[in-house]
This record gives sequence, structure tokens and C-alpha cells, in this order.
Amino acid sequence: MSQPRQADGDAQQAVRGPLPAPRTPSPRDAPPLNWGVIAPGGIAASFVDALRTHTEQRVVAVGSRDPRRARAFADRFGIPAAYGSYAEVIDDPRVDIVYVASPHSAHFDHALRAIEAGRHVLVEKAFTRNAREAEQLIEAARGRGVFLMEAMWTRFLPHIDVVRQVLDSGLLGEVRTVAADHGQFMRPDAAHRLFAPELAGGALLDLGVYPVSFASMVLGPFVSLTAVGEKAFTGVDGQASIVVTNGSGAHGVLNTTLFARTPTTASISGTHARLEIEGDFYAPATVRLISRERELLGSYVPALREGGLCYEAAEAARCVAAGRLESDLMPLDETLRVMRALDGIRRDLGVAFPGE
Repeated sequence: MSQPRQADGDAQQAVRGPLPAPRTPSPRDAPPLNWGVIAPGGIAASFVDALRTHTEQRVVAVGSRDPRRARAFADRFGIPAAYGSYAEVIDDPRVDIVYVASPHSAHFDHALRAIEAGRHVLVEKAFTRNAREAEQLIEAARGRGVFLMEAMWTRFLPHIDVVRQVLDSGLLGEVRTVAADHGQFMRPDAAHRLFAPELAGGALLDLGVYPVSFASMVLGPFVSLTAVGEKAFTGVDGQASIVVTNGSGAHGVLNTTLFARTPTTASISGTHARLEIEGDFYAPATVRLISRERELLGSYVPALREGGLCYEAAEAARCVAAGRLESDLMPLDETLRVMRALDGIRRDLGVAFPGE
């Protein structure tokens, strides 16, 4: 009995000390590209503001089905060209890379059009409505030889690099449980995109993609997945609770909902210690390393709390400048695995979108 106890003590001693510093390059050092923006909504505004504030990237064109909306967005952010169609953004010869910020239902069509025009593409999460569309986009981008990436901004943030380093170091021991949630209270409104089946609304693709993608990053491929949930009044998924396992039997316990504001925290628990990520875990957040005895062993506090979308843009720019067709931090095969998991969850919930 003494030998196992000694091994446990050695492991506890090994985790003492500060958390590693992130290795994330400064977004301002990324080579500048000329960006075209499709669909000037709220997420596009946050994206462009982050680029203007924290990078040397240039937004040269924006397109909307409403020319007045495009012009207002262009005037707000000092963008040279405002178009009344998405095609004009894609066809603008100044554009190096297209940022697709339209509703989930339109991601496939808009991204495919850009790929076929030879443009590099950054597509908002969730990448597409389903894995079938994701497969077709990935095949098209690889065939055309252009860069393609899911804008899962969490993967590129400094605190997630700290998480990766801790996982690689073995400080946690054997990972056994990952927990993550993302819930927002949304007032029932049939006109809101999150309640609209035709726009691929629901909690899962907009909110739940964060905990599912986080669990996939930590656990690797899922070997089992089970979900229970409740539909919203329009038939989209309103709430889902999900359990996944990986090949070593570790569990991911995940939740998403449109019916309540949840803590939006995440944790990774291992045999030696655990990591806790404060809410909102998917945005720049504090990370704490906690011992089995609940002792704080180390913490990381992000220097930048706002404008975190700049990191995904900088990663895309570095990849394009280096001639890479995908990112090592968010590989296309990983995006496809996440989309397949989202498909499996919706099957368990009995949710399908029009046109699938």
C-alpha cells in the first residue's frame, strides 16, 4: 500500500508552481490581409472592431442583401466598399479572404461560392448546418487549394493555449471528466434567428457548439454520445444535456439551453488535479489549477478581456501567408468531427432543419 501512496504524493508535488505562460503570438504581428465581410450583423461588427483595434488586418468590403445596411456598416467602420449582394464582395479583386457571418443556414452556400471563386474563407461557428455540408466544403477547399477554417474563436485564445500546455504536461494526471455549459435566457420570439428552424436556429449550433468543441479538444474523438433535451416552441432544440466518452473511458458532461442563463464555466478533472475555467469559458477567461485537496496551485489571468475575435483572424492570416490550407489549432478534420457530434445530438433530440 505504501508504494501507491508515495506515487500519489509525487504527483501532487509535481503540479505545484505557476501555470505556463501562453505561447500565443500577438495578433498585431500577423501579416495583414484584405478581408471581405458577408452579412453585417452583430458578430460581424464585433469581428471588425476586434480587427481594427488589435490587428493590422484590413477590411476592404462588406456585403448585405440590403445596400443601406451594408453602407451603414461600412461608414461605421471605415470600410471602402459596401455592396448590396454577397457575390460582389466575393468577386471584389481586392479581397484576399472572406469572413462568412451569415446565419447557419447560409454558411454552406456563401462559403462554397467564395471557395469556388478562389478566395480563402473563415466561416463562423457552427461551421455548417450538418456534417454533410461540412464534408462538401472541406472537399471543395482542398480541391481548389484555398485556406478554410471554422471561426471557433475559443481555440485561438491565450487561456486555451495554457490549457493545452497543462494537458500536454500531464499535470492533471489521467483526465477523467470534462464539464462545460453554455446557456442564455432568450425570450420566446418566433422572429428571432435562434428560434427560426429555416435559419438552423436552436441552442446547439449557436451556444452548444462551444462546450461540444471544448470537450472534443480535450478528450479527442468521441466513441459514444447520448443526449436528452427539450424543444423550443418553434421546434428547434431549446435545451440539451449531453454525455460523451472517449477511447479511454473519460466522460464529457455538457449542457446548452435557451431557457436560462447558466454559469458558462468549464473544468477538466484528472487523477492528480483539475483545471477550472471561469465563465465565460469560451471567451478570454481566468484559468485555475486546483489540487485534489482543493488547494490553489496556480492561475492564469488574461491580459486582454475584450476583442478576442482578433486571435482567430490573426491565425487565419498567418496560415494564408505561410501557404497553409488549414490551421493546426482548428484542423478541418476536427471541425468535421464536431459537426458529426452535433448531428448525433440533434438525432437524439429529434430535431431536423428544413431542407436537410
